[in-house]
Amino acid sequence: MNDTPLGFTHFLSQADPVARFILAAMLLASLVTWGIIVDRLVAHWLQRRRGARFLADFRRARSFTELADGLPETGDDAYARLARCAVDSARHHAAHGDAGGLDEFLTRTLRQGIEEEAERLERGLTLLASVGSTAPFVGLFGTVWGIYHALIAIGMSGQGTLDKVAGPVGEALIMTAIGLAVAIPAVLGYNALTRRNRVVLGRLDALGHDLLTLAVTGVPLQRGAHAARRVARAA
Repeated sequence: MNDTPLGFTHFLSQADPVARFILAAMLLASLVTWGIIVDRLVAHWLQRRRGARFLADFRRARSFTELADGLPETGDDAYARLARCAVDSARHHAAHGDAGGLDEFLTRTLRQGIEEEAERLERGLTLLASVGSTAPFVGLFGTVWGIYHALIAIGMSGQGTLDKVAGPVGEALIMTAIGLAVAIPAVLGYNALTRRNRVVLGRLDALGHDLLTLAVTGVPLQRGAHAARRVARAA
């Protein structure tokens, strides 16, 4: 940190309560932003590892009953939670029935399960978007406030030379830099996490279709060349 008369330490010593409040708010916003980004990235990393293991086990299941027997009762994996939702719904339908068929009942249940997973994935993104959109303007307000008081001080002293103006104005512009330093990571983190969420939701949607097929038909959905060979043998 620069300790010269025109450095950041001098700016802090000369800042009034409003400027100090803005700095504290920007520091808090930065800490919250990085906390959300790190938390969400770690959650996505764990989800990818757990999801890969679950999908490998899911593809080995030859029937809906086999899938149900191999599911854990609890877990933090979104794919396992969606599969558990399908199994519980199918058992409920078998025990109590429903106005519609099993496929319609499961479709509604799986859609609700995917929406719940979307809510979990989007946790904290609203705050990131808010920080990314407002931090530059908060910093700009701090800049305007600092320049205003700097000009008042210059006017009262009666010295408007460059060496007297450059220091206070430059220190006030620090607020703009701080606002950008807070906003840029928030925007980049929001965009990165939104893209990761879309990928996870797309895979959940595909898993929901496979779960529905397995529950209704009793056999897993076959894709590619393997499915073509099965159709050929059946013909």
